[in-house]
Amino acid sequence: MKTDLETIRKIIQDGFLDIVTDILEPSEDKLRIILKDKSFMDIRISQIVRNRFDFHWERRHIDKNIFRYDNFPDIRWKRLKSFPYHLHYKQENKVIETNFRKSLPYAFIDFIEFVREKI
Repeated sequence: MKTDLETIRKIIQDGFLDIVTDILEPSEDKLRIILKDKSFMDIRISQIVRNRFDFHWERRHIDKNIFRYDNFPDIRWKRLKSFPYHLHYKQENKVIETNFRKSLPYAFIDFIEFVREKI
């Protein structure tokens, strides 16, 4: 929701400008964060389902990796204890469990801290 994206924007501005160069808003349910290493993150929050999100860190143009934390209930990942929460780790089809929190905005904070550690 718009309010959630505003909260995410504020979190970035207050604590993550050391890794962020720009924050764009390509649509009402999405932020694009440009990172200092020339990678980017897309933050999408569902306008329909409360607390449904995905945080996608795109690095394929740098090292062929992607990382995405989301809670879309894809039945392919039903075996995970944390289902529907999961992290796509380096590849679309490599999915793992994480200790990231499950509710906004805390889930985003955990993800962007993960990104900061990797940059």
